[in-house]
Amino acid sequence: MNQRCRHAARPTTRLAVLLATPLTLLTGCGHSPTPTTSPDRAIVVEVVDGDTVRLQLGDTREDVRLIGIDTPETKHPTKPVECFGPEASAFLTRLLPIGTALRVERDIEGRDSYRRLLLYLFLPTSDGERFVNLELVARGFATPLSIEPNTRYQRHFVAAAFDAQQHSRGLWDACK
Repeated sequence: MNQRCRHAARPTTRLAVLLATPLTLLTGCGHSPTPTTSPDRAIVVEVVDGDTVRLQLGDTREDVRLIGIDTPETKHPTKPVECFGPEASAFLTRLLPIGTALRVERDIEGRDSYRRLLLYLFLPTSDGERFVNLELVARGFATPLSIEPNTRYQRHFVAAAFDAQQHSRGLWDACK
């Protein structure tokens, strides 16, 4: 039976809940996937920038936008490179080298206006899995970006950003 992380409830607007949310999702829910061609498995083909990757999903290569987060721009056609953008891209490149097997999770809306697939990414570890989207926020490489209806982990991203800001991690220190 395929286990899924089920610890994220529907988003709530109460600040107390947002601030009390632990960052336990960084280590996942104890499931370590094996690479397959099933719909919830993917292989990293390329890291495009801090919040966009190219993945092999079965027989298809897809440009994928990580749901719920936003990293500073590095490759936007009309915007300059933003503070901490290169660092976010470099971190994701180190975290997800080419050939890395991932578990992927969809939310409600499948694609963005650029036709990129929208996904949450989970990296297998020896003791479970790392929630890639959340880790980028928790380490200060990204900020939360909630776009309805894809808000499954919104409160976790907000809590992680609050913690990163309070501890001056990543862009919260570099981009004052």
